[in-house]
Amino acid sequence: MKFFLDSAHVHEMEYALDMWNIDGVTTNPRHVNVSGKPFLTVIQEIGRLFEGTDKPISVEVNPHHDNWQDMVAEAEKLAALCSNFVIKLPATEAGFKGISMLAKKGIRVNLTLVFSAAQALQAFRMGAYFVSPFIGWKESNAEEVWNFVNEVVAIRDNYGFTGQIIVSAVRNGRQIAEAAVAGVDIVTAGLDVYKDAFDHPFTHVGLGKFQSFWDQTSYE
Repeated sequence: MKFFLDSAHVHEMEYALDMWNIDGVTTNPRHVNVSGKPFLTVIQEIGRLFEGTDKPISVEVNPHHDNWQDMVAEAEKLAALCSNFVIKLPATEAGFKGISMLAKKGIRVNLTLVFSAAQALQAFRMGAYFVSPFIGWKESNAEEVWNFVNEVVAIRDNYGFTGQIIVSAVRNGRQIAEAAVAGVDIVTAGLDVYKDAFDHPFTHVGLGKFQSFWDQTSYE
């Protein structure tokens, strides 16, 4: 399973690349806003960081677009900026249509804000490169998520669709593990989520004990 970083901060990506060899990046309007920089400035900085790699960077069109023509027009402009860019469209009727129109042009689409297996199925049918079921938001609203994820995986596998599944809005290490067990292709999470997931207090307890024994033992 691949790990994508959900962020628009270049310094976080540099850390994740260096320490974890992160496999790709997802961005969204909230992350870009938090960066404090203009949208095009941010995504082009990210594009330069990943230049010369095959690591995908998901960038989102203007979420105010309510027709596929505007989505496709902006997607073409964004895709032309960097070969790593995968264009995020929402799971709306216009977004589904946009997937098929962009696929014909060789432009990859990440269908985002997927909250039902039926939405995922339509995304696969229309030729989405990535399909992003969101789990954190559903779980926060007391909705079951893992049957949902398992359904998305089964639908993809049953019919031989080529789209990859990105479990999104991941909040903790348990969710990362559950996603791996479900057989998804990718999880995307924030820097702190990965840091917490890769750490465990018992590791530090055990390391402290081993250090104590080490200090009491002759090396030669």
